[in-house]
Amino acid sequence: MLNSPYQVYQQSSVQTATPGQLVIMLYEGAIRFTKGGIEGIKKQNYEMANTNLKKAQAVINELLASLNYDFEVSKNLSQIYEYLLHLLIEANLKKNDAFAQEALGYLQEFRDTWKQAMKASAGQTQTAVGPM
Repeated sequence: MLNSPYQVYQQSSVQTATPGQLVIMLYEGAIRFTKGGIEGIKKQNYEMANTNLKKAQAVINELLASLNYDFEVSKNLSQIYEYLLHLLIEANLKKNDAFAQEALGYLQEFRDTWKQAMKASAGQTQTAVGPM
């Protein structure tokens, strides 16, 4: 049950997003939760760290589940996502934010790459269709 206008907006955003936009949303979520985990470790609030790092892992598991193995790049991404999961688990177990910081760097890089790809794709579509 949706209670707030913000929750209604969020659900609508997800339901109307393109596949590329959904991937970016997943990266954004993983980044937000990883940052929360890092903050929890730094504050020695290990419940906060655990909760956020587990949420980041769940998002990465969603990214893993969404891979289309018909494409060679998916096999490589699968290995990278597994490594990210490893980093987040190590950060959580050892309460060492260095592992989460490394994962965060990769997540931000992937998000930025997807954003650039979406812009390039939109530019190609506009060029093919013509100016509006």
